[in-house]
Amino acid sequence: MASEDVQDNDEILLHLYMHDYFIKNNMHETAASLRQEAGVPNNSVQIDHPQGILKEWWSSCSDIILKEFSEAETSAQMSKQMMQTEEHQNTDDMLQQQQMSNHMMQTEEHQNTDDMLQQQQDSVGNTSTPVRNLSPGHSGESDNKAAFFGEGNCLNCSTEEVLCCDFSSDGKLLAIAGREAKVMFWNTEDHNKFVTDESHSLPISDVRFKPNSTIVATSSYDKTVQIWDSAEAGKSPLKLQGHGDHVLSLDFHPRRTNLLCSSDRNNEIRFWDINQGSWTHIFKGATKQVRFEPRNGKLLATSSGNVVKVFDVQTYKLYAVFKEHDKEVQSICWDPDGTRFISISEDSARLWSVSERKSLHELSSTGNNFQCCTFHPWNWKIWIIGGYRSFEVWNPYERNKTLTIDAHKELVSSLATSIDPEMVASTSYDKSVKLWASP
Repeated sequence: MASEDVQDNDEILLHLYMHDYFIKNNMHETAASLRQEAGVPNNSVQIDHPQGILKEWWSSCSDIILKEFSEAETSAQMSKQMMQTEEHQNTDDMLQQQQMSNHMMQTEEHQNTDDMLQQQQDSVGNTSTPVRNLSPGHSGESDNKAAFFGEGNCLNCSTEEVLCCDFSSDGKLLAIAGREAKVMFWNTEDHNKFVTDESHSLPISDVRFKPNSTIVATSSYDKTVQIWDSAEAGKSPLKLQGHGDHVLSLDFHPRRTNLLCSSDRNNEIRFWDINQGSWTHIFKGATKQVRFEPRNGKLLATSSGNVVKVFDVQTYKLYAVFKEHDKEVQSICWDPDGTRFISISEDSARLWSVSERKSLHELSSTGNNFQCCTFHPWNWKIWIIGGYRSFEVWNPYERNKTLTIDAHKELVSSLATSIDPEMVASTSYDKSVKLWASP
């Protein structure tokens, strides 16, 4: 009976620490279910870790496990190397003899083929083949344009300015919004379009698809965030209320897809649980735009004025600050690897390294009034920047080489990239949306 009592006490203690962990990590509904099902007592925990003792315990255990695994693996490798050394000593002479014989045969063969290879190189030396990069030696602007973009379908979708767009994860749908305050969905395969029945009461400032779904979120000057399902365009949206001023941007977490982030003109950032329909955390740090790091969502890039800030999503603490823009930052875009991002102001574009916390390259707009940006769909080292009526295709790694492409009749307001299929979408104050793809 004594051993059973100890086991019962251990189980109660485990439940108590699990409940403490859930509470400290804002998992209140899970904590309530555990308390009801397991009869968790109201006792206080003996070890009061800020994030719950379970997190501390697992961190310690994982370090020990990794260390033991590493030591065992190192020992096995040393034993294997000792065996291999003895074997190699017995075979070195034979291998050396084989290599000398092969070398004599190859030398004779190369002498017979050198002339033929030289003739082939001379015959193709002046031939230019379109490639998917911006190389300094390319023959001209028309060739570069063909290698990068062919203008596809154009949709005059609105009687008002179009301000934002985003692709679904599979690239089959493009969500479009702006001053009309409704969301339009454009099927990129059959080019049909449909519009939501309901709308915001004021213009929509940003639109983002939930990863791997048909659901989109919109932010608006009416101080709300709304959640729409493109598969049920006639259904009323879920409205998230709480912001005290114009909501200017939002983004879904790439993995915790019920987590949504939004920012307003008061520099307030809110994290929302869209399953619960309520906010979970509020802090300061963004007005113009918010974008999660796309690979695992550990970081959040934000802009406010001429400053870009990067926050740790788990702790909400400031990770890095980037201050080198002279004018207000209009747009932020991460590369798909999540190691660098680009920020855009009217007078310049800057490429940043997050780990190094510094600017890697800068491009002056030379009066083109930069507004938005995205990464190139088939070469992530190249960036597409939207300005007044045109794109700047920028390769910061090759002598800051750029290519200008005529795009719209007015300012390009937003850009979005689909990786598969490879496409870029652009919206403009000229009330149109265009698709761009490989010719």
